[in-house]
Amino acid sequence: MRILGIDPGYAIVGYGIIDTHKNNAVVDYGVIETPKEDPLPVRLQTIEEALRVLFETYKPDEVAVEELFYFKNQKTVIQVAQARGVIVLASQKYCGRTFEYTPIQIKQALTGNGRADKKQMQFMVKSVLGLSSIPRPDDAADALAVAICHSQINPNLNFNMMQ
Repeated sequence: MRILGIDPGYAIVGYGIIDTHKNNAVVDYGVIETPKEDPLPVRLQTIEEALRVLFETYKPDEVAVEELFYFKNQKTVIQVAQARGVIVLASQKYCGRTFEYTPIQIKQALTGNGRADKKQMQFMVKSVLGLSSIPRPDDAADALAVAICHSQINPNLNFNMMQ
């Protein structure tokens, strides 16, 4: 089972692709960046187009997307929510199997602690996936965490946390 995990944003969207049938293999990870000088509609189009390429290239079986959490800045939350809408729509359009997880669910699935800090999460992503270093940038590591969470919450995916 190939899972695409997504950490939503409008400036940076993290993505991480894992294959649960190939010894917890990382297929790819990275970020989609949108130029800050572009107006929001253009940035949203950039995100959709980049996602389409990811779907065509890697053909994920399922997509896991992090849900929004509370932002102090109302303008930012609205823009992230718009980007997340594009992400969920593209996921459904190009894959058809989209799942959503809260930050607490993701932390709980990886560490057993829904209040784990970023360092703990990054260490677990590195450990679970058998990587030599923590994936960079942080948004990509977060996206891999979302993919791992999905595999843990859905045990029929044959993902083994213990390598």
